[in-house]
Amino acid sequence: MRLHNRDVRQDVRELGALLGTVLEEQTSRRSFETVESSRQAAIEYRSGDRESRDPLVTELEGLSPHQQRIVARAFTTYFELINLAEERERVRTIRTESHEGTLDDSLETAAEELGDADVETVQQVLDDVLIEPTFTAHPTEARRKTVKSKLREISTSLETLDERLLTDKEERQLWRDIDAEVTSLWQTPQVRNRQPEPEDEARNVQWYLENTLFEVVGEVYDELDDAIDAEIPGDIEIPKLFEFRSWAGSDRDGNPYVTPDVTANTLERQRSVILEQYRTQLKRLSGVLSQDGSRIDAGSEFQASLERDRDRLPGSARTAEERYPGEPYRQKLKLMRERLSRVGDVRPGGYDDVDDLLVDLEVIATSLRNNGAESVVDAHVDPIRRQVATFGFSLASLDLREHQAKHTDAIAEALEAEGIDYHGLSEDERVEFLTDAVLQDELVIDLGDTDELSDDSARVLRLFDSLADWQTEYGVNAIDTYCISMTEEPSHVLEVLFLADQAGVVSLPEHAGIDIVPLLETEYALSGARRIMGSLFENEAYAQALEARGRTQEIMLGYSDSNKENGFLAANWSLYKNQRRLGEICDDHDVTMRLFHGRGGSISRGGGPMNEALLALPNSTVTGQVKFTEQGEAIAEKYANPRIAERNIEQMLNAQLRARKQAIDQPEEEVHEEWVDAMETMADAARREYRDLLESDGFVQYFEQATPITVIEDLDLGSRPASRSGERTVEDLRAIPWVFSWTQSRCILPGWYAIATGVEAYLEDGGSMDTLQEMYDEWPFFQTTLDNAALSLSRTELEIAERYAEMATDDLRDRFFPRVAGEYERTTDLITEIGQRDTLHTRDWLGENLERRNPYVDPLNMLQVYLLNRTHRTDIEERTLRLTVKGIAAGMKNTG
Repeated sequence: MRLHNRDVRQDVRELGALLGTVLEEQTSRRSFETVESSRQAAIEYRSGDRESRDPLVTELEGLSPHQQRIVARAFTTYFELINLAEERERVRTIRTESHEGTLDDSLETAAEELGDADVETVQQVLDDVLIEPTFTAHPTEARRKTVKSKLREISTSLETLDERLLTDKEERQLWRDIDAEVTSLWQTPQVRNRQPEPEDEARNVQWYLENTLFEVVGEVYDELDDAIDAEIPGDIEIPKLFEFRSWAGSDRDGNPYVTPDVTANTLERQRSVILEQYRTQLKRLSGVLSQDGSRIDAGSEFQASLERDRDRLPGSARTAEERYPGEPYRQKLKLMRERLSRVGDVRPGGYDDVDDLLVDLEVIATSLRNNGAESVVDAHVDPIRRQVATFGFSLASLDLREHQAKHTDAIAEALEAEGIDYHGLSEDERVEFLTDAVLQDELVIDLGDTDELSDDSARVLRLFDSLADWQTEYGVNAIDTYCISMTEEPSHVLEVLFLADQAGVVSLPEHAGIDIVPLLETEYALSGARRIMGSLFENEAYAQALEARGRTQEIMLGYSDSNKENGFLAANWSLYKNQRRLGEICDDHDVTMRLFHGRGGSISRGGGPMNEALLALPNSTVTGQVKFTEQGEAIAEKYANPRIAERNIEQMLNAQLRARKQAIDQPEEEVHEEWVDAMETMADAARREYRDLLESDGFVQYFEQATPITVIEDLDLGSRPASRSGERTVEDLRAIPWVFSWTQSRCILPGWYAIATGVEAYLEDGGSMDTLQEMYDEWPFFQTTLDNAALSLSRTELEIAERYAEMATDDLRDRFFPRVAGEYERTTDLITEIGQRDTLHTRDWLGENLERRNPYVDPLNMLQVYLLNRTHRTDIEERTLRLTVKGIAAGMKNTG
């Protein structure tokens, strides 16, 4: 059976040819020839037909500013189109392997593995698993929303060409449509003319939830249901396995533009969106449930439910009876739609919470089953029930986040009026004061009295004052998590508990309306995990709050700042061993741990294949519940296309089901002491080398001169500033622009630097290459760490990076570039030796991807270096420089 009409080479070739035609039509023959000349020169150098890139550089530098802009635009647009071609190839692979039964990490393979266990264990695994992808507003998406919309239209046309049988006329019409979109894309500004606002970011996240994931989730449940039925005898209940969350519109850390109004608007918009989705689904269901009431017995439970709705909504009930006489299911659904329209309305009769809607759907499902319509329930009712269970009345629950110092300062300022010097208290004294304040009945501060406070402190108090209102209006589940950045002491957590108590969000021991989530990201915090968490678990006030939240403690791990502080190898090892330590602490206190992995899109920030990451976690930390961030361009890559989104969700679920079963079978994985000692030696040496590089005199200046950081800081990528205080230090710079800058210069240092130094230190200390190879073969953590580093190494281009290094002053270039290049060469050699392979990467598709892309990224890099070297850029040169950043990001398929 032939599934597809095309392949990736045809898509690339024809889209490239179409772009060439549009380029010539929209500019000139000369411009087309200029772009072609640059393209050919880059290809010839890569293929060995030219000895140097100098002719390409000379040609680009000799162009007029107008022609340089056309070249940058042409290559940027090319990558936007080629990314669609590669996306289509991913879909082909998924469909083909699914059809042939060869798809790795499928739900069928997960069910096969679960099939080895008894029914009770399988049910336990399913009951334990809860996967919470959390969408953030971190500014790593370099494309404009308008551009993404046009690319989606082209993608849809490519799908039609590939998957449908078309007449010649239909095919010509499709290509005409693609031509029109490419032409419009060319004429559309690629660079934003304003900084996006927080609500823009919230709407962006909302788009993926509403347009892709809402439909995809039900399909994943259906597949799992079928797979479980095929492999496991007995009655297995599939519970809720997914819950989507978001920081967009609620993450305040370093972003003063996220106000209470922004959060309130986000909550309202998300509720409106999801309620409209449910009304649409129930309207469709009404088209199916046209059963004649005189020919079926709907049952007493159904009739009682219908009568209650008639009593609630007598006017709507009369309308329903007139419109659907003798059709009880349609009458019920009409009243359910009316109840949905009254959620949050001043009119009575609306659903109080999502559980009421689920009860109504269950009543309908039971009635249908009793009338022999099991297939109707499976096909039409169960998918809606799963959507409702997953998305609730909030679409995605919001997490609040703020830096711990903001809470400390706000409390100190508020307490100053009460004659208390909070800043002057020791840590133990702060813990004692906060504990007593939470446990007493009387309020200590007035959250509404902010006249004498600084702007930052007033914002903190207004936030908590608003939180109580939001939970009343939208339900506790709509906004029930508070994450504390840079948590380093128990008091940092208790401060949030205190503020929530003053707001009435917490009223112990009966009620705690929020999960308080410490974000551990510094080495001091991670190594002090027992000091922080143990103290909290033993604290009287916090223990009561934990009990009220079901004794589940969420703990967030910061991959980005941990890597920026310690380097790739040391950060990964610290995160791994501290996850195990956190698991032990939670076990000691009979607390269920939910790890929240603060991963970014790039390898250095915790990126990489999610399913591999989940399977590489320590067994002792796999409780079944897991949460992780999705951000920036990774959101579009994973969730823009429905089939790819479904595949990503399927892989996550496959990995988490298998990991949880493995953790039940073997609560403590076997990690040889020899391996742990090896990692300690390597990580310590790697951290020293990495810190020595960052702390070397002149390195910050080298970073500023040898990367486009100054341009990236000015890009309108997101609503958040690029640095926390505006100072030029590596510590102050946010992790995203730090990684983004190195990625642009093709020297992806944060993803591999100091690995060689670490491995060499271990070997010089008497270690064995055989042991390292054994660790790679048998230890998922070590294998995943090195494989991810290999991906960063594969994308690094030292020849290109050297062009950027030449922008630095001679003394800085001579001190730092050879050091970085030497580390790269040695790391490449060692990783291939440890992995016992000839190439860095193990993925064939990556080699093809790089071969296809690299020659087209090179001209953008050469042009960017030239423009960065210009001390006085004209307006058009400035716009072209910013465009090269977009183009390289598209070509690398990665920013930060």
